[in-house]
Amino acid sequence: MSDIVPPIRSAAEMLAHSAWVADVPGLGKQVDEWLRMLPAQRARLLRQARALARPALHPAGIGRLAEVAGRVIGAAAAWATADLGRAVYRSVVYGEPDDARVKAAVERAQQLVRDSGPVYVKLGQFIATAQGLLPDEVVDAFAWCRDEVPPVRTSTVRRIVERELGRAIDEVFESFSEKPIASASIAQVHSARLRATGRDVVVKVRRPGLRRQFEADVRAMALLAAFGETRSPAVRAANARGFVELFAELVLEEMDFRLEALNMVEVGLASEDAGMFESLRIPRPMPGLVTPRVLVMERLPGRRYTDAAGNLDADVDPAAIIRLGIQGVLEHTLVYGIFHGDLHAGNVFLEPDGGFVLLDFGIVGRLDASQRAALVQFMIGVGTWDAQAQLEAMRKFGAVPPDTDVAALAAELEALDAEHHDAVITHEQIVEGMGTAMRILVAHGFRLPKELVLFFKNLLYLNGLSATLAPDLNLLGEVDPIFQYFAAKYEQEISLFNE
Repeated sequence: MSDIVPPIRSAAEMLAHSAWVADVPGLGKQVDEWLRMLPAQRARLLRQARALARPALHPAGIGRLAEVAGRVIGAAAAWATADLGRAVYRSVVYGEPDDARVKAAVERAQQLVRDSGPVYVKLGQFIATAQGLLPDEVVDAFAWCRDEVPPVRTSTVRRIVERELGRAIDEVFESFSEKPIASASIAQVHSARLRATGRDVVVKVRRPGLRRQFEADVRAMALLAAFGETRSPAVRAANARGFVELFAELVLEEMDFRLEALNMVEVGLASEDAGMFESLRIPRPMPGLVTPRVLVMERLPGRRYTDAAGNLDADVDPAAIIRLGIQGVLEHTLVYGIFHGDLHAGNVFLEPDGGFVLLDFGIVGRLDASQRAALVQFMIGVGTWDAQAQLEAMRKFGAVPPDTDVAALAAELEALDAEHHDAVITHEQIVEGMGTAMRILVAHGFRLPKELVLFFKNLLYLNGLSATLAPDLNLLGEVDPIFQYFAAKYEQEISLFNE
């Protein structure tokens, strides 16, 4: 592969020619300001996340740890976390499920999450979106975390909105729904209509007091992770401290809605530049109505894809929808270096004509040119069943330790590929194969950076989309049309990667 790789187009360059942004008065100026200001804020949050995740005897962390421990002991679940971690570890790393231990530990951990507040619910959401990487019974047990979070009182929400925007609700909105249309661990969402333009919007409002509670909870998690790594090889091999740091980084970014607004626009600019808007819609933030705690954006139609399967137009081909979804994820990631990082069913809506609507841009993956090049090399290795090329790419990404015997590890993965390299690949084989590959890689010290975690999760989400819309589809048969799409559209760029 050539050391010279195509540069990634900047958002500022695409902004200058964007009709999509220009259609909302004032948005271009607002985005230009965000592009100058918010990268420094993102860097500050990364430093804060690393500091929070560093185990230290901070009073807030110790106090929160004692509070949570009291709940655990009070629920007769003193070893819930250890039991769950041990059971999951044996299942993931050795492929030896311990059903009785997992069931008992999951029940205790569920109660701990329910009793310990929204930050622990967010942790449960991370577990609930790890299909294929954790045992199904563990993933399924925390599915409630995505949808069953008690809402904040609407009177409280209205006060937050008025304080953040500096105006009375009735001055800004012609209508504002009393009942939220969604309530999650970090925020809840209300429908509204702007008084000035009559545009239908949604208003996303961060839960009050969340930042302070989050910091205490992460400090407590850091202490638990450090203690667990000193006492348990299983916890140490699972890189618990690295997980706490990743969790802290993702959630801190999610809590600043200005970052989400910029993420939304940047992914939208990439989509517009790639010509995706015929099949993909992304909401636009409303300029002047975005703060760290409040985000007002346009409201788009559609239903989550798990509910939309039976409501598609008769002439819509489910295979075409899946192909578009895969192409979109790969094009955002490999060409533009930015991609939606949390494509679970609640964030992916379908319109009757098969078009996608993407929502919730709190988690976004970003790659620089060298990381993008390594990921392209990895995907080429996947497409050619070349395990060694995949591992060399992961080494460039910093995910495989430098002293790893790549040839020996590649032999293990190639043996795995031989088991699954059939004429037809089912959804179950993909999930099982990725899970088995992850067990092998974790056992050899494999560590996934944030962007790779998000990218691999997206691949699993796409598998879920396929299983919902076209359960009998041969995914292997979709590889060639997708490859031909990229080969025709990006012939010059691909030639650089292959030199």
